[in-house]
Amino acid sequence: MSLSIPIRIGTRASPLARWQAQWVADQLAALGHPVELVLITTRGDIDGDSPIGDIGTTGVFTKELQRALLDGRIDVAVHSLKDLPTDEVAGLALAAVPARESPRDALISRDAKTPLEALAASAKIGTGSLRRQAQVLHIRSDLKVTPVRGNVETRLRKLADGQCDALILAEAGLKRLGFADRITEYLEPPRFLPAVGQGALGLETRLDDETRTIVAGLDDAASHAAVLAERAFLAVLQGGCLAPIGAYGQVNSQGQLQLDGVVLSFDGSQRLAGSLSGDPNGALELGRRLADQLERKGAGPLVRGARAI
Repeated sequence: MSLSIPIRIGTRASPLARWQAQWVADQLAALGHPVELVLITTRGDIDGDSPIGDIGTTGVFTKELQRALLDGRIDVAVHSLKDLPTDEVAGLALAAVPARESPRDALISRDAKTPLEALAASAKIGTGSLRRQAQVLHIRSDLKVTPVRGNVETRLRKLADGQCDALILAEAGLKRLGFADRITEYLEPPRFLPAVGQGALGLETRLDDETRTIVAGLDDAASHAAVLAERAFLAVLQGGCLAPIGAYGQVNSQGQLQLDGVVLSFDGSQRLAGSLSGDPNGALELGRRLADQLERKGAGPLVRGARAI
């Protein structure tokens, strides 16, 4: 199926978001579909300094894109899937999850060579993520976490200016923008778990639009199953994308979907983790089962405590 008019691809205007949208545009163009990019400003883009939790609860980088879909200004929204809330929006569908880039977090130290374990006591770690904060403090309670926001280039500039001694960023974004050579250390799962959906793109369309069928051609089944499990895990815990919750799903060499999940207190002093595996076709149920497992261990109070800070 091919459309004679351009498929309008909605994206935020940040360099990383535009890279991701252009990648999707190139894939669709290679399949013979005319495309055009439409830049959308989100609430999170307007306020680039305040902590995300102070701007709004969820969807600060996605709601405007979803509104543009619903009112017909765009045909596809390209999301960093870690930013997309788990609540369904009536009339919209997650049409495709292309093959996932690395989900890992990465540490970049100011001297380019000191890993997390070797940083000096009271060294300042720059991150705007409660999940990263909690996991860093669980490993090194002596470190100081300082809020850092902005696009990748802005954060790297703040590191160079001495506002922090090290940054934690997503490996996927660093690779996509050509900064992989700046990475000092990879923070490996399951010890350090990524955000739900990290490294994956979510292509959202209107539920009843033929663009949904076209975009589905970019879907990677293993990546889609993995993020469905992660998102189901997060949805049951009702943590939203701002809570200190991490998860990573992957289809292993035996064809089984393995899901690791973690919930922490915001100060890192408490950590509850678990792992389950099962059929990728049962991804949603797998995520729900792991969330229930951690709920029984006491995850609920940790999530509610983090939301209250």
